[in-house]
Amino acid sequence: MAREKTIYPFVEGLTTGDTYAVLGNAQKFKTHKHAWKVWRALKECGCLVYPVAEDLKRIDGSKVYPSVAELQDKVTVIVPCLLPEMLTSLVTEASMAGASKIWFQEQTWSETFQKECEELGIQVFRGCVLRHKLYPPMSLRYLNPCYWHGLKDLKVPSKRYLRY
Repeated sequence: MAREKTIYPFVEGLTTGDTYAVLGNAQKFKTHKHAWKVWRALKECGCLVYPVAEDLKRIDGSKVYPSVAELQDKVTVIVPCLLPEMLTSLVTEASMAGASKIWFQEQTWSETFQKECEELGIQVFRGCVLRHKLYPPMSLRYLNPCYWHGLKDLKVPSKRYLRY
């Protein structure tokens, strides 16, 4: 008998039931920087998540989409992991793809994005995805700054540690 997938909340308005697109570039994904970590963390939490980078074809066996437009009507949340100056048309592209939420990571939010989102009716969330990941017991979580920053945030267990 198959069990139903358990939906966990991240922040008010975002859950593991949403579908995500993580925006990065080849460097941010290949060198296991923030975009790769966010993509992996969401994936480990049981989310349906798509990596997006125009200069990359595949990462860890998964197809990488060249743009958000390729994911039209497939994602509800865009997670940018690039600096604002590299994301000039982010809000417009998110709106055209049918995304209703943008989860800005540290240093990716700007007032301009905020105003554009308000004009187009896109919900804005701010804060690091990694703050919500539940790290397994006896790990090096005390050395992870996102663990400390999100000490009181809702945590989502990795699907590796859940028994379905």
